[in-house]
This record gives sequence, structure tokens and C-alpha cells, in this order.
Amino acid sequence: MEISLVNAASTAPAGTDATVANTVLRKSLDIQQQNIASLLQALPEPQTYSNPPNLGQNVDVKA
Repeated sequence: MEISLVNAASTAPAGTDATVANTVLRKSLDIQQQNIASLLQALPEPQTYSNPPNLGQNVDVKA
């Protein structure tokens, strides 16, 4: 790396640091969003149960 490039980077305006940090954060969030989407697509479909209609209608709350 050339010394002139290092000097130019060290004397950059303070706003540049914030811009770079925001860009890195945005890219990180995009990658996480893609990872979450792929995990959600990999989930199996929920099972469907064929219980008789009279099951699950009453709950006994006495102990």
C-alpha cells in the first residue's frame, strides 16, 4: 500500500467514517436477512391432524 493513500485516508473528513460504518452495517443486515429467509424456507410444513370434531372442545379445570 502506498504511503500517500494511507495519508489520504487518515486525513479524510470525519463524515466519511460514519458513511463507511453505515454502509457496512447495511450490508451486514442484508446478509442476515438473506440467511433468515433461507432458514425459514427450509422449515418443514406443519402437520395436519384429523381428530374427531368432539375432541378438544371441553377443558376440565378442577383439580
